[in-house]
Amino acid sequence: MSGRVLSLVVLACALHGSPRAQEAQVDEAQDVDRERREAAFAAAERGLDWLAAQQGPHGEFQGDVGNKRMDAYLVVRSVEQNRARGEGHVGLTAIAGMAFLAGGNLPDRGRHGELVRAVIEYLIAHTGEAGYVTDGGTNMYSHAFATLFLAEAYGMVAEPKLRDALDRAVRMIVDCQNRQGGWRYTPFTPEADMSVTVCQLQALRAARNIGIQVNKRTIDDALAYVMRARIQRGPEAGLYHYKTAGAGAWEKSHEYAINAAALTALTSAGVTDDALHAPTLDWLDRAYGEISDYYATHYYFWYGNYYACQAFFQAGGTRWDRWVRRIQGDLVARQALDGRWTNDVGPGDVFATAVAALILQIDKQYLPIFQR
Repeated sequence: MSGRVLSLVVLACALHGSPRAQEAQVDEAQDVDRERREAAFAAAERGLDWLAAQQGPHGEFQGDVGNKRMDAYLVVRSVEQNRARGEGHVGLTAIAGMAFLAGGNLPDRGRHGELVRAVIEYLIAHTGEAGYVTDGGTNMYSHAFATLFLAEAYGMVAEPKLRDALDRAVRMIVDCQNRQGGWRYTPFTPEADMSVTVCQLQALRAARNIGIQVNKRTIDDALAYVMRARIQRGPEAGLYHYKTAGAGAWEKSHEYAINAAALTALTSAGVTDDALHAPTLDWLDRAYGEISDYYATHYYFWYGNYYACQAFFQAGGTRWDRWVRRIQGDLVARQALDGRWTNDVGPGDVFATAVAALILQIDKQYLPIFQR
């Protein structure tokens, strides 16, 4: 071999690495990913332990009941008020319950099996004859999360009383759908917004997936509402508006949570066109840094990433790999010593901790909504 050829071989090895060196790099990357996942699962377990200590005597979890107002959170019913009344927060109870299901805890089985059973009993007890799941002043947001939890739980333990409550809760959502194809904070309102609509749609899809009959038109009308909110052309193409009618219509196209929710609604309903989703995913990827830095303890971060987690996971590939490394690193670093995460503006630390535990455990894929 001539000196020139030998030099080129040496240069190629230096630039690209020998096969053995490349294998070592792959092994090292896999070790890093394994360590990240183990750290994420361990943090989630600490979070679940903290959450378990917060459960009330009737299976409920507590948080401030209210509504987002610009960058603030308007409290309608405080934790102290609900405790004094012996009431809980239906939505937070459902989200916390899903965090335990995501960790592999089933009703009466697993380290927190009794806790999951208590959540089921609490939600069944607060499902009215008309199907509205509410307690302590909670609204349609909470109803949707409660319905979603009941559907996920029924998929794991098919019990008649659970099926009955789920049937009624689903019927309530269907009956409340308005002419726009969407939903708003209170039942039977003619108004609709993207955030509340996505919650109902995901609950309906989860129920339908485990055999609950849902009229196809209900799903189609809701999907049509989501697609009407999508910006079709221009520099904002691929982003979604918060509302399409009434006060505030065609505004708020740069809200992280709204875009993540819209994308999750479409993917959970089987709309998986990458060309359709790519602009939204790319925007979410760019926007994550600001949300994480500026709103780390805010409702925006927790609610937005509850949906972004699902959107990126369903997309898979390099987008998911990049996003999950960032958020899991942030969550592990920000966990308090007692196991909780902080939510200063919003329902409270139970909300933050439940969402964090869900995100950190998505790789386990125990929840059907977290499965590809």
